[in-house]
Amino acid sequence: MNQQEHAVRIDKWLWAARFFKTRALASAAVSGGHVQVDGSRVKPSRNVQIGNRLQIKRGEELFEIDVLALSERRGPAKEAALLYAETDESKAKREAAREQRKLIGGPMAKPEGRPDKRARKKIRQFTLKE
Repeated sequence: MNQQEHAVRIDKWLWAARFFKTRALASAAVSGGHVQVDGSRVKPSRNVQIGNRLQIKRGEELFEIDVLALSERRGPAKEAALLYAETDESKAKREAAREQRKLIGGPMAKPEGRPDKRARKKIRQFTLKE
């Protein structure tokens, strides 16, 4: 067997493992530096191999996983879960962060619209204050 049979593009693998909904989103995340292979930033065309350790930042969550199997095909979630194993440390950190967000009360609410004249004046005063 040659090297190509033991490798899959990282964007395809992330999509097949259901970390991202589309391959384009997976490719954008890899290009944006949100995915690292063995601690180094990579391109979407990089091949992932069994045994690689991936750090995946998706929103506020950070996953640290070990690649157990390769797949170019996106299947059911149960099959996708067999492609990787998340480290215990990663699970603990994500759970702690989730609890912390619950205590804080979740994300801040977005403003309802554009600031009015008075609010814009306050924003300018605040930012020029330095």
